[in-house]
Amino acid sequence: MIAADFIRANLRLEPVPALPQIQLYTAYPGSRLSRLASPDGAAPYWAYAWAGGLALAQHVVQRSELVTGKRVLDLGAGSGLVGIAAALAGAQVSAAEIDPYGCAAIALNAAANGVNLPLAEIDIAGEVPNAFEMILAGDVFYLPEVAARMLPFLDRCVRAGIAVLIGDPGRRDLPVDRLIEVASYPVADVGDVRNRSERVGMVYALNPQQTSS
Repeated sequence: MIAADFIRANLRLEPVPALPQIQLYTAYPGSRLSRLASPDGAAPYWAYAWAGGLALAQHVVQRSELVTGKRVLDLGAGSGLVGIAAALAGAQVSAAEIDPYGCAAIALNAAANGVNLPLAEIDIAGEVPNAFEMILAGDVFYLPEVAARMLPFLDRCVRAGIAVLIGDPGRRDLPVDRLIEVASYPVADVGDVRNRSERVGMVYALNPQQTSS
């Protein structure tokens, strides 16, 4: 697979900040990810552990009883970090990702950590994925147009009885009025905040009492 070959050749398998028991193929200055520039300017988010995902992964590790034995979906999985953390905590996890390089990164990262993380096809404009008991959504409110589609989907999931946990560092399009703060964790210099040495990532539950109709 070309994507997997590119990742092996140009990223480094390194421990995750604050979660050294997990390793990810991670970009560094010599990775030259600009070679993957797409016409729509999409960032290679799968090449980093982003702030929301880092917070959510730490939460899953520290509160493993939340996911142990459950059928879990890592939504917008990127590198697969959150799903890997949940799988190591004893969950049965699938990952939803649409970027082909992201899909390759998930497979490589899962194998590097000794877990199984199969891909699931999820249409956020379609039906609720009732095969899952919990959705872990790290950094899914990163653009206004994505947030506008993501919140109604997660609303439908909550109404269907699926627990939803969201990880985010406080982006502009995060629907904070709809969220219950669960925990906060220090996160490292990653993803879209590489000019920051420290940041706090929050974990939220989507409030089931205020879902939109």
